[in-house]
Amino acid sequence: MKAIVMTGTGGPEVLVLEEVAEPQAGAGEVVIRAEAIPVLFPETKLRSGEFPLGVEPPLVFGFQAAGVVTEVGTEVDPALIGRRVTVATMGFGSYAEFVSAPADSVALIPDSLSSVDAAAVLMSGSVALPLLETARLTGTETVLIEAAATGIGSYLTQLAKEYGAARIIATAGGPAKIEQARNLGADEVIDHNDPEWPSVLREILGGTTLDVVFDSIGGNTARDILDLMTPLHGRMLSYGWLSGAPAQLTAADLITRGLTLTGCAGPAWLARVAAAHTATLNRAAAGHLDPLVETVLPLAQAAHAHQLIESRTPLGRIILRPDHEL
Repeated sequence: MKAIVMTGTGGPEVLVLEEVAEPQAGAGEVVIRAEAIPVLFPETKLRSGEFPLGVEPPLVFGFQAAGVVTEVGTEVDPALIGRRVTVATMGFGSYAEFVSAPADSVALIPDSLSSVDAAAVLMSGSVALPLLETARLTGTETVLIEAAATGIGSYLTQLAKEYGAARIIATAGGPAKIEQARNLGADEVIDHNDPEWPSVLREILGGTTLDVVFDSIGGNTARDILDLMTPLHGRMLSYGWLSGAPAQLTAADLITRGLTLTGCAGPAWLARVAAAHTATLNRAAAGHLDPLVETVLPLAQAAHAHQLIESRTPLGRIILRPDHEL
């Protein structure tokens, strides 16, 4: 079968189309015939070597895929064969015509949802739902959603008022993304390409405060906005490092203001994300969550897909489709 092999760490050019052996389902595993493969922002960090991959290349790259189950291993329900599902690998193997994955990662795709849309919404939507549940919104809060036009932020922006946000202030990078964030439901949007954007936020708040901050930027700006948060009740949910570093805060920064920070990461958090897969797919199928697909590219163009992601210009998800689906 054809697959994208990561030949080493480096630029997108290390992703090469090669002929490799077709996987087989081991105990507790399934194999799917892939129909749609999402290109995820964290994958670009792993490919570049910025984040540790944990496995030495060369290897078939990729974390998630949607398609039809063709084989199941022992201890897996054979009724899954022929069903359309999403799967999550153990960190590699999804940029391929056939993908093996743990059976406990399987989520059934509703009949009314395309495999492309399922692949697009799975990761970011499944992070947004537990973030909103953790925020415990009550219908009165002003929330800040960073990077609200794309990725996880775009789903938070779509859903925040349903979950109880009274006012959504968002950040986005550049005019096109600012317009996108407004279209998704933000009441006000700040350009976070401006290094002084926390000062702009202060002006927009006009003496009011932020009750909840969904922090995907991290770095020093996380500390810059603490004085704009509601004392005793303000809560920051930190789940991303778009600045290249986590939120630069100390316990004293939080304690002296009566604020809380919840780190949304680690094994227990990832288990919550995985548990949200089915709910995310059902929401998208019901039309309550726009998957926001930007483009569908042939599997062979994986390197180009990574270039697009790293340019930070796409407004939606980039999906790879194996040649057997063209």
